[in-house]
This record gives sequence, structure tokens and C-alpha cells, in this order.
Amino acid sequence: MWHKYLTPTTLDAALKLLAEHRENARIIAGGTDLLIEMERKIRTPQVLIDITRIPGLDTITQKNGQIHLGPLVTHNQVVGSALCVEKAYPLARACWEVGAPQIRNRATVAGNLITASPANDTITPLWALGAKVTLRSVRGERTLSFPEFFKGVRKTALQPDELLTDISFMGMSPDDRGTFVKLALRRAQAISVVNAAVVLDGATNDNVSMAWITLGSIAPTIILAARASEWLRGKPLTHSVIARAGELAAADARPIDDIRGSAEYRREMVRVTVMRALAQLRNGTERNGYPAEPVMLGPKLHAKARTSRKRKILKSEVWAHEEEGDQLIVTTVNGKRYKVRGANDKTLLRMLREDLGLTGTKEGCAEGECGACTVFLDGTAVMSCLVAAPRAHGSDIVTVEGLAQAGKLHPVQQAFIEEGAVQCGYCTPGFLMAGAKLLEEKPSPSRWEIEQAISGNLCRCTGYYTIIRAIEKAATSRA
Repeated sequence: MWHKYLTPTTLDAALKLLAEHRENARIIAGGTDLLIEMERKIRTPQVLIDITRIPGLDTITQKNGQIHLGPLVTHNQVVGSALCVEKAYPLARACWEVGAPQIRNRATVAGNLITASPANDTITPLWALGAKVTLRSVRGERTLSFPEFFKGVRKTALQPDELLTDISFMGMSPDDRGTFVKLALRRAQAISVVNAAVVLDGATNDNVSMAWITLGSIAPTIILAARASEWLRGKPLTHSVIARAGELAAADARPIDDIRGSAEYRREMVRVTVMRALAQLRNGTERNGYPAEPVMLGPKLHAKARTSRKRKILKSEVWAHEEEGDQLIVTTVNGKRYKVRGANDKTLLRMLREDLGLTGTKEGCAEGECGACTVFLDGTAVMSCLVAAPRAHGSDIVTVEGLAQAGKLHPVQQAFIEEGAVQCGYCTPGFLMAGAKLLEEKPSPSRWEIEQAISGNLCRCTGYYTIIRAIEKAATSRA
């Protein structure tokens, strides 16, 4: 899919590579959007520049009231950040609604912005929070507001030699309230039909001082519902005020027709969604359902955890992998060290199956939708179909073949057998990996936590009841 895969270990090196390759290159971090776009020929870069080995780019910080997200901050980092949950709740809620744990572990907020789909969930709340992006190149640095940055469907002001290095916005004050509401065709792993973010300044029991209502998945870019926002100024959140705001937001919308919903349906759902958000803020229920310690299927990054993760750093300033070159991918899989040649242009899934003969990891959709290809990459559950094989260089990987230890099945594997959780078996490796990682993270998970852990895994043979029972049984056997 690509001809050259470059891994710089410093920001300066990354900027020099962008300046050299320009239109022929794309930055890759999580890759959950980019690899699908490449597979569908939407984007066809010849060079991928992987910035995940550059230290210090995955931090969430606050300075002088401004919250800053580095370009490697993942959705799960935001979900587990006490700072974001407290002072940027609409963004945290949106990140929680994105994909499944395996996707949120890889997908970055910066990547969500750069893809620039109006259905991408994090753009809407960040727009309502007044966010800006900082773009950097060897030529210098510039900071743009969201209206300046977004130019249309999958179009931004980002130049070929620029790297998004910072997302910044003013954190919400104790008097501010906000939320994010999403309507999709299913509860998990679904793109928005309509989404809305609402931020209210001075939302006391009396009157709203200022309001920002933004709408996503209804037009080429995010829409600021100006008339609805203006209508709320100076008014209490009574039923009639909320109803009128919903009507004005629907009038502000310029909805589109597509396979997920008609323009007429979207317009009506804008009204309903905005009213729901405002009612939540009036009733103080906007945080209902947001977990104190979300299921991560990876490093614990909840309220008491770090905001930056340790990353394995390569010694060279730039490590290169070329399609026709002989560079090695040196990686550890299930405790065994491998040296792989000829996989530089493959996904991790294909390398595991085709080059290492580890066929337990299955290809179901190749788009991060089914979870059958779930593996652990440096201790974190990911969809291997959305990871480039060169990213495995210097990393530790565990596949379903590595769950059993010393000839003894993992408790989740044993419980799957005893509970008859295996049907055709094709999806089973992904469920086993998700279940095993969940029990590492939460030895005694609730049923709701089990459901969250397997939300990125699809089975077409069963109603999931035996799978849930098996994970519950495995947890009990480990206690």
C-alpha cells in the first residue's frame, strides 16, 4: 500500500521528512482512518511518516487555563483524563462514544481532526469549546481557529509539509456546563447520523450567559447553530426555551441525504438531539452513564493515572522500511524474537499470518469493525488490521496463540470451552483477547464492563450470552 515507511524519533526529523516528501507523504500515528483510506484508494501516499516514537507528543496539559492535547493523544487518553473529564467533558464524552476500546487505544484526536469528516465525533465538541490547532513545519509555526482550519469534507488548511503539533482550548470553568449527544445506527462502533455539542457559560438555575451549540454529520463541515445559541442568552432553561432552541438549531442545519439518513430525518434529529442535550444540562444529568474508571483494554489511564504513556524509542534518528528493501522488522511475538523481511508494506495482521504463520488472528472486515484481529501491542489491545507492520519493530506483541502458558489454557479460553461460547470459531480469537485483557485490567468486572470490553467484537453465530457468561466464569475462577 505504501513504498516507504519512515519512523523519525525527533520532531525536527519528522519535519525535515515532510519538507522532503511533501505531497507524497502522510503522517501516521494511530492509522485507524489513514489505512482504511489507503485501502479504499481515497489517499495514495507513497511515504508514511510514523511519529509514534517521538517522545513528549502524547501529553495532556493545562497552562494558564488553556488545555493542550499533543498530536499523539489518543481517544482513550482523553476518556481517562481527569482534567478532560472535569474541564472538557463534551470532548471526553465524544471520545468515549468513538469506536471500541481497541480503536480508541490507537486513534488520535489529532488524526480525527485531520481526516476532517464532518461525522468525526471529536470535531463537534472541540469547535464548541473554541479550540485552535497549531501547525508546524521547517518554515515556522502558525495557529488556526477551527473555522480557518476546516475547509470542507476531508479538506483542511494543513499544508503538505506541516505537522499538527497542538490542539488547544480554554478549559470550562466551574460555572460552565457542557455535553455531547450522538445519534447512530447502533450503540457501539457506529458513525454519527447526527451529533451535537452544547457548552453553556454561566449555566446557573437562573439564566444562561452564553451558549455554543455545534452540529456534526449534517453538512460539509461542523455547523455552529448561531440562532439557537443566541436565543439561549439571558434565558432560563425552561421547557419552552429548550423547545425553541431545538427548533432554531434544526433551522440552522443544512442536512445531507446519505445511506444513514435523509435530510428530513436529520433535521428532525437535530431538533431532538439539541433538546436532549439542553435538558441534560438543565437537570444536571449530562454525566450519567460516564464511567468513573472506563474500560481501556490497555494501560490504566483513568483519573489517578498518568496523562502520558512511555513509548519505546528507537536509537536511530530515522528508521526506514521500504517495500523492496531488505530492512528487518525485529519484533517479539508471544515471547519469541523474530526477524522479518519483506513485510514492510503490509499490515501487522498480514505479517502475523503470512510471514510468521500465526493464523489464530483472523481477518474479518480489515476495517477495524469486527475485532477478530485483536492482538496486544506493547500491552494494549489493538486491531492488527489497522496497524502497519513496521510499527511492530522493537515492540512486544501477544496473539491468541500466546494466551496459553506452560501448556495450560488461559482461564478465558477454558471458560469458553466449558460454556460453549465457541460457535463457528472465527470471531473467537478476538473475543478471547478482549476478555483476557479485561481481566488484567479489572479482575472482577461487572456485566456492563464486560459488554464494554467486547463492544468492538462481532459474532454472527450467537447472542453473546455464552460469551459474557464465559468471561464472568473466567473472572470467578481467577478470584
